[in-house]
Amino acid sequence: MPLIPTTRRQFLQRAAAVGAVAIVGDGILLAPNLPRIVRQELRLQRWPERLNGFTVAVLSDFHYDPYFSIHPLRAAVAMVNHLHPDLVALAGDFVSVPLVGDNEKAAFAAEPCARLLRQITAPHGLWAVLGNHDDATDPEHVTRALQAQNIQVLANQSQPIEQDGGRFWLAGVNDVISGSADLSKTLHHVPAGEAVILLAHEPDFADEAATFPVDLQLSGHSHGGQIRLPFLPPLYLPALARKYFWGTYHVGPLTLHTSAGLGTIGVPMRLNCPPEITLLTLRPSANQ
Repeated sequence: MPLIPTTRRQFLQRAAAVGAVAIVGDGILLAPNLPRIVRQELRLQRWPERLNGFTVAVLSDFHYDPYFSIHPLRAAVAMVNHLHPDLVALAGDFVSVPLVGDNEKAAFAAEPCARLLRQITAPHGLWAVLGNHDDATDPEHVTRALQAQNIQVLANQSQPIEQDGGRFWLAGVNDVISGSADLSKTLHHVPAGEAVILLAHEPDFADEAATFPVDLQLSGHSHGGQIRLPFLPPLYLPALARKYFWGTYHVGPLTLHTSAGLGTIGVPMRLNCPPEITLLTLRPSANQ
């Protein structure tokens, strides 16, 4: 049987189809499972000289499930331990609100998520705030699951962190979308003039946090857009993650870092937006 010649148009169509399949396959099978490490050095005006070089590992948006998001989380545990951070900040969304089914049962995923996270070690421990998915399922259950693994949950609270004679305050607010975040209450006991790192799940909360004596806000929520086409803005960004959706920003006197997170929501796919572990090295401002 004679071969039917392939026209140039047919060749290009087939090549485009193969390329699309390869991109989707990479976005589902490879990219979501390979966290990258983002290292940044931040200089803060009120950061204590005695804590020069203090490191914070930031993780967010785990959305635990036993099929997809478990893989980047397992990889991240080993990677973070290799970095030897002084403190680990967990910026929320340990579980996911299901598309169908019982929201409260979805909170049960917090237990295996917390057991994996507890394998991370840091001299000053693991500290967390809840995200909007945690709050919309069963926030008390998620909190108990984390605390059972010695992960401290900050619910409109601040705690002093001390090392080598230096001190800063680690603060965390309740989920902003729920309307229960109270920064005045959170910072009530913080002495004037002392440095504050704030955990707040939604990054756009920085506009409010910048009106308070907060030096650094750590957030997630956006997934960095999760699926990003070249030269285009993210296809979707959730509420309160549309201004400061990925990376480091300066909002007035406040420095903000928004993590792209580890897990996925909706489609278990990432494109041009790999899962992220952030290692921040904190130093006093040069003109302090």
